[in-house]
Amino acid sequence: MDTKVLLGEKQIPTHWYNVIPDLPGPLAPVLHPGTLKPLTPQDLAPLFPAPLVEQEMSTERWIPIPEPVREIYRLWRPTPLYRARRLEQALGTPARIYYKYEGVSPAGSHKPNSAVPQAYYNKLAGIRRLATETGAGQWGSSLALACQMFGLACTVYMVKVSYQQKPYRKSMMQLWGAQVFASPSAETEAGRAALAADPGNPGSLGLAISEAVEDALAHEDTHYALGSVLNHVLLHQTVVGLEAKEQLRAAGDYPDVVLACHGGGSNFGGLALPFVADRAAGRQVRLVACEPSSCPTLTKGVYAFDYGDTARMAPIVKMYTLGHDFMPPGIHAGGLRYHGASPLVSQLLAAGQLEARAFPQRPCFEAAVTFARTEGIVPAPESSHAIRGAIEEAERAREEGRERVILFGLSGHGQLDMAAYDAYLSGRLDDFHYPEEKLRASLERLPKISL
Repeated sequence: MDTKVLLGEKQIPTHWYNVIPDLPGPLAPVLHPGTLKPLTPQDLAPLFPAPLVEQEMSTERWIPIPEPVREIYRLWRPTPLYRARRLEQALGTPARIYYKYEGVSPAGSHKPNSAVPQAYYNKLAGIRRLATETGAGQWGSSLALACQMFGLACTVYMVKVSYQQKPYRKSMMQLWGAQVFASPSAETEAGRAALAADPGNPGSLGLAISEAVEDALAHEDTHYALGSVLNHVLLHQTVVGLEAKEQLRAAGDYPDVVLACHGGGSNFGGLALPFVADRAAGRQVRLVACEPSSCPTLTKGVYAFDYGDTARMAPIVKMYTLGHDFMPPGIHAGGLRYHGASPLVSQLLAAGQLEARAFPQRPCFEAAVTFARTEGIVPAPESSHAIRGAIEEAERAREEGRERVILFGLSGHGQLDMAAYDAYLSGRLDDFHYPEEKLRASLERLPKISL
């Protein structure tokens, strides 16, 4: 078989896969942050257009992808599935390692898979501008690109530590016409309050979400767009896993284990959720979410109702959480610095359908360097967590002396993250471990919900 497996344009999925019908039980209700009552479609109308609200609440297994969205997907989809033969050789493993590479999109990551349909549906609804947050900048640049394609204005609140670490992601957003603010900013009440409390606040995704939601609610011509966590975002991302299944079928293989990095859940869900349907049908495949040990939402968080943002403006959902005011360290995998997790991923983990592992920063960069030196692609720091997990699976296969098929998600390239690689290669990259006492304090401030 060729080391590169490609499908033609006609095999770009025509439908997104909705995992909700295959979940082990119904999802917990989403609650209004003010009333603590279950949200209605009308409650979400100030933030999202009707089709996205419908997708958020849909129980249909297959949702059609609009042709204008598929037309833009054709710019980079289907994305390639590679067999990592040189990595296999370097590890001396009998495992067959495949990776699904999303870095071929114009923005260099998987994020446009949801940015494009979100911009499309908002354009149809007559919205003029979208406001959003971004961590490392992959989502912000993707939404800026999508807004440019549909003639929408775009405002991005970028977590300050990443704004400083990754200046060229900011430049990319501006190149595509977006207005970009370092968060916390002086543009919103939430930002000003955070700066007043701590002028040196490095920012967090929860805080940036607060700023973007406040912005959207304050302007009738503006909606909010989110790059992870919510059901409709993970729905859009399932094009990744659906393609990977077809590509592996063409290669005559099927994975024993699927791994992807996890922050809010969009990348992991996009690759792994289509395999949940296989598990529901009795197929044996392990699904492993790989997260940073400095922001260990799935491995050290609690499964509880919590706010999606720091200022308690976003809906309350049942999820694995570290607490809505959790302030993670400034690791270079900025896209994984979120206090919560997708309710879909959270329910599957609580039901034992998924596994979760946490890795420190330096071992992840070590794995990324090994990958770059064998396969040639410089991975995004976020993706390095999946590579770390895949290497450990391959090493275990070598120790056990048996074959294993490993699939992992390479969610994006790291060509705009070279400052992080400079820090690692020069020995200046630290591992961060969040103090247990601060984590306990954050969890004590969860909302008191009894359902």
